[in-house]
Amino acid sequence: MGMIQEFKEFAVKGNAMDLAVGVIVGGAFGKIVDSVVGDLIMPIVGSVIGKVDFSNLFVVLGSVPAGTDTSLAALKKAGIPVFAYGNFITIAVNFLILAFIVFLMVKQLNKLKKDEPVVEAAPAPTPEDVMLLREIRDSLRK
Repeated sequence: MGMIQEFKEFAVKGNAMDLAVGVIVGGAFGKIVDSVVGDLIMPIVGSVIGKVDFSNLFVVLGSVPAGTDTSLAALKKAGIPVFAYGNFITIAVNFLILAFIVFLMVKQLNKLKKDEPVVEAAPAPTPEDVMLLREIRDSLRK
């Protein structure tokens, strides 16, 4: 079997297609969670704490040349080392929300699987030749 044929069989298998769909949907879902955290949750948390923008929380680890803007983006662009813990907080909150949502989805799927009735497969019909051999055996016993 050629490599192209093997690849074709691999690519059209259900698992590979399911994985591809999962990655695409997961990427889009990640953007939604980023928006929920960045646009909805973090501003509320920031307003409760005191109108803090978490993405701009950082500690400068190097010396800042005169005339350089002190925003995180400007410091990074200038190559000055910064400890950007606010960005880490935002990403950690994103992860926790995403993990919780995935947990709820898996829990719901498991609940649906338990609710489905288990259908037992009917036993396969006995082949005709086996039936004939049983009849011969039974007639010889008599």
